[in-house]
Amino acid sequence: MTNIIKHLSSNKYALALHTTTPELGLAISNFTDYPQSQVWNLGRDLSSHIHKYLIEVIKPRTWADLEFIAVAQGPGGFTGTRIGVVTARTLAQQLNIPVFTVSTLAALAWQAHKAQKNCQQPIIAVEMPAQRGQVFGAVYQPNPDNSGITALLPDTLFTPSAWQETLTSWHTNQLISATSDLAATVNSILELAYLDWQQGKNPHWSEALPYYGQHPVDI
Repeated sequence: MTNIIKHLSSNKYALALHTTTPELGLAISNFTDYPQSQVWNLGRDLSSHIHKYLIEVIKPRTWADLEFIAVAQGPGGFTGTRIGVVTARTLAQQLNIPVFTVSTLAALAWQAHKAQKNCQQPIIAVEMPAQRGQVFGAVYQPNPDNSGITALLPDTLFTPSAWQETLTSWHTNQLISATSDLAATVNSILELAYLDWQQGKNPHWSEALPYYGQHPVDI
């Protein structure tokens, strides 16, 4: 049974950012009304437009109405991931609120779980192309009480052959390839962070770190 020890007031909100691809995903909710979310394909303009879209999403609310922030921590593009995490950290520091970091792959696994309700505790493998022909891979399983998701195999960088061997050793119900529309999982980022917040977790903004997995430059 989920140990829920906190509930969000209807006048308080949580904000989620997803910037690990050229798309910007933003979501905001008080978890009473239907969440508001949107995705923009900004490409190289992400850094120069993110604050404008943040202001648009916050309105008519104010920054002081935020209870916590969630952000996709990677894996993904180096620059975009860094922009999202730095933005979340900066806002949280100014507002003195927590920042929850959520794996890009975990968000995909959670979205798949929510879409298919016939399997209570599926074992979900997620893969994502990485630089230099390598692969990011992870294996996740939703918690039995739907209180979040557990990494059975945390996000790891593999060679393609090593990843295939890993998949063979796991009895997965589903394999997801993370190739497009990743920013659309921003609602999953928000929900997973909320589930952790409900259980009393309160990560300080300084603990929010990106996960790159590999050096962005081939050396």
